Amino acid sequence: MMKPHVRRAVSLLLLALALGVTCTFLGRWQWNRHVARDAQIRLIEDNYSAQPVPLSTLVATPDEALPADAEWRQVTVTGRYETDATVLLRNRPIGGMAGYHVLVPLVVADGGEAGAVLVVDRGWVPTGENGTEVAGVPAPPAGTVTVTVRLRRDEAASPRSAPPRQVQAISVDQVLAAGDAIPTTTGSHSAYRVYGEMAAEDPAPDHALGALPSPSTDPGSHLSYAFQWWTFAVGSLVGFTAMARRELQDGSAAGPKVRPERRRRSPSAEDEEDALVDSQLG
Repeated sequence: MMKPHVRRAVSLLLLALALGVTCTFLGRWQWNRHVARDAQIRLIEDNYSAQPVPLSTLVATPDEALPADAEWRQVTVTGRYETDATVLLRNRPIGGMAGYHVLVPLVVADGGEAGAVLVVDRGWVPTGENGTEVAGVPAPPAGTVTVTVRLRRDEAASPRSAPPRQVQAISVDQVLAAGDAIPTTTGSHSAYRVYGEMAAEDPAPDHALGALPSPSTDPGSHLSYAFQWWTFAVGSLVGFTAMARRELQDGSAAGPKVRPERRRRSPSAEDEEDALVDSQLG
């Protein structure tokens, strides 16, 4: 049977092992997040200010997905805006300010597949006095326009509902469905599975929208969190192992407990007198 001090020492070692493994995996998880964020930052720094190229150079057909290394790349495309199909993106603050992104489909004439539709995020407008409505959205340039946009991946469709002419995500299908003028003006033409964030328009609009902010390149705290978890892993192994070692040392030093023998009591004078009387009577 395992002795109590040995049992306590084994329990401490098992606890140290469990905490060490858990903290090690949590540190690894934070490290992987740091690596992914670092790669994302490098992609933004490489692509955000790169020279524009025609849309067809990066996305050959509307059905083609945006290559992973092409996000934030600038492309140029010529076409005309479908102003009647303008849609507002809600619940997407801009630099901490409440506002709506203005999404307008562009029917491509040059730089991509002619007749295809590219959703363009032209910028943003502030909310109205009641915090929800918009007083007015400046119109885009009329007629043929050449735009420079930064490509973004099509967002997942949002399950949340939105008021008419508004969406909760820049999902191409939801944007085109919310601006229901598209089917009647473009017929069966397809839509690109990407969208573009506005960088420049030629000709410039009469009234400019709020410019979209550049993406954040803050690396976050993932790296420091990873080292903190690994420090906890080492500390738990060292601390609980030391406690287990002390339990074993204290238990061994104490040794088995031996009950002291009772000392025999010397006979008293009364005992001796009783014994003498007993012997005479006998």
